[in-house]
Amino acid sequence: MSLQQDIMTKMKEAMKAKDQTALAALRAVKSAILLAQTESGAKEMLSEEDEIKLLQKLVKQRKDSASIFTEQGRDDLAQPEIDQAVIIEQFLPEQLSEEEIESVVVATIDDIGASGMKDMGKVMGIVSKALAGQADGKTISTIVKQKLM
Repeated sequence: MSLQQDIMTKMKEAMKAKDQTALAALRAVKSAILLAQTESGAKEMLSEEDEIKLLQKLVKQRKDSASIFTEQGRDDLAQPEIDQAVIIEQFLPEQLSEEEIESVVVATIDDIGASGMKDMGKVMGIVSKALAGQADGKTISTIVKQKLM
C-alpha cells in the first residue's frame, strides 16, 4: 500500500474515532504529499525516498515548534505538536539507535581514511546516504563530530 493510501486509511479511522490531533497530523501529511506532487516537474507518484524525506521534514518541523513553544513557556501549544510528531513518525522506517549509527560512522571513517574535521563533509555525505530515512541528520552530525575530534 502506498503512503498516500495508508494516510487516507488512517484519516478515516481518525475521523471515526474523532481524534482531532491525529486528523490534523494526517491532513498535514496529505497536504504536503499533494504539494510535492504538484510542484513543477514532479512525477505522478512520489518515490519512497521522497516520501521519507517529506515525513522527516514534517516531524522535524513539529519537534522544532514544540521546542520553541516549550522555551517560551507555552506547554499548552507544545503538546499537540509533540503528539502530531509521534503520529507522523509511525509512517517512517524504524530509526537506528545511536550505537548502530556510531558503528556505521566509524566504519565509514576507516574506509575513507578521514583524519580530522576537514573530512567531515565527506563522511557526512556517505553516512547520510547510507542511513537515509533511518537516522536524523542532527544525530549523525553530532556523532561524526565526536569521532573526528
